[in-house]
This record gives sequence, structure tokens and C-alpha cells, in this order.
Amino acid sequence: MQFPNDDNGQLLSEIAAEGVDLTQMQKIDFYILFEQKDNAERFVEAIGKDELAPQTKLGKCPDTGVWEVLTTVTMVPTHELLGQTEQYIESIANAHEGYGDGWGLMAE
Repeated sequence: MQFPNDDNGQLLSEIAAEGVDLTQMQKIDFYILFEQKDNAERFVEAIGKDELAPQTKLGKCPDTGVWEVLTTVTMVPTHELLGQTEQYIESIANAHEGYGDGWGLMAE
């Protein structure tokens, strides 16, 4: 399987090399960071109403003190769809003074 030469392509390549079937539905975790807890809570409320990403967890990074929202989306992780989903989630986060910090996949 070929992947574009960018950050998402590199990560997809590494995940595929681990034996994960990227043609099947996977739970993808998107990480969104916030300086203020109230902004993070508003984002959780907003994204929780979206059918795309109803699963979220809010926590505080013990090292940096930054609030982190983990938003899980079940999808077939194609390069194009990952990029679109990442942009969509970040656009909602930006409206609440948050910013994206990448994504990951926990192999089951």
C-alpha cells in the first residue's frame, strides 16, 4: 500500500507495517489541546453533539498543565478522510481557542 509523503502518510505507513488492516473500520483518536478548561469543556459539548465524534474524554496533561480532549472517531483510515476529519475537528476546536495535536490509532 502506498502512502503520500507527509506526516499522515508516514504515520499510516508505520501503522500498516505493524499489521493493522487499514481497509477496515478503526477507532482513531484525535488530540485537541486547550490552555483553558472552560474552552475545553465548551469544545467537548460542541463535538459531543456531532454524530461524527460522539466519544470524547477531557483530561489535564500533568507535565504541561494543558487541557487535552481525546476525540474518538470510528472510520476507515484513508489518507484523504483522515486529513478531512482532522481539519473538521480542528475547525471546531479553533472556535473554542483549541488546536490540534495529531491523531493516533490503538491497535486492538
